[in-house]
Amino acid sequence: MKSTFTQAEIAPLASIEVWEDDLLARYPDPDAIATAKEKEAYRNYEDPQRDTVRAFYRLNHTYQTYNFVQEKRTEFLKFDKKEMPVWEAFAFLNTLIDDSDPDTDLDQMQHLLQTSEAIRADGHPDWFVLTGLLHDLGKVLCLFGEPQWAVVGDTFPVGCAYSDKVVYPEYFQNNPDFTDQRYNTKYGVYEPNCGLRNVDMSWGHDEYLYQMTKNHLPEPALYIIRYHSFYAQHREHAYNHLMDDHDHAHFKWVKLFNPYDLYSKVPTPPNWQKLRPYYEDLVAKYLPAKLKF
Repeated sequence: MKSTFTQAEIAPLASIEVWEDDLLARYPDPDAIATAKEKEAYRNYEDPQRDTVRAFYRLNHTYQTYNFVQEKRTEFLKFDKKEMPVWEAFAFLNTLIDDSDPDTDLDQMQHLLQTSEAIRADGHPDWFVLTGLLHDLGKVLCLFGEPQWAVVGDTFPVGCAYSDKVVYPEYFQNNPDFTDQRYNTKYGVYEPNCGLRNVDMSWGHDEYLYQMTKNHLPEPALYIIRYHSFYAQHREHAYNHLMDDHDHAHFKWVKLFNPYDLYSKVPTPPNWQKLRPYYEDLVAKYLPAKLKF
């Protein structure tokens, strides 16, 4: 489905971090891992950013159709846009920074380091630490001209009925798949408990990075990367009918990762110069010298 978007539609959020801040409001952590912000501050639903986030999800839920996802997979999973070392990709990602983020003025690289360092401090395996470092790298899609609603946001299956457990489900009424009998039943184009590997998710940075790294990382890491934004399942269990036993076994890693992702923001930047040798060795252990984007 080809569409022409206005500038407001292409960039409805002041920054990608606004979506992440909204996650903190919707999913306040009862036992914050490493945040310097009072938990009550994440519950402020009077924040005017919420109107912006609603505009974001109106677009996301309107245009994330089954056919749209197939088109994006065809376009981006060729990985023919750019080839670069992971460190260059991080620098590339950091050009997305916007100083409107009210919670932190740290760049994307520092957020990723904070996530990975919180995981490392708790003694998890090195592949889990690396996953913390890499998990948002797929946001480079924005730098290839993708609108934010096709890069970030909670993810959900397409090709079957949209769950009312997905954030702002009322906006799905604008989606043509909502009334298409091929896609609007409980199972849609899928079979009961077919396994998420057979289910197409809404397009965004999760699926993109998963496809980029699927031949290099352990399977639990790939589950984290692919489904860390699938809140309707790992928080609400809304799609158990599509999951198989293998999915349920691996979602324990997704659930374990989620608090590190959401609640590891602290105002003090990680000491990159001190950490660099460790992470350079870690990246080299699992990834090729250059990645194709």
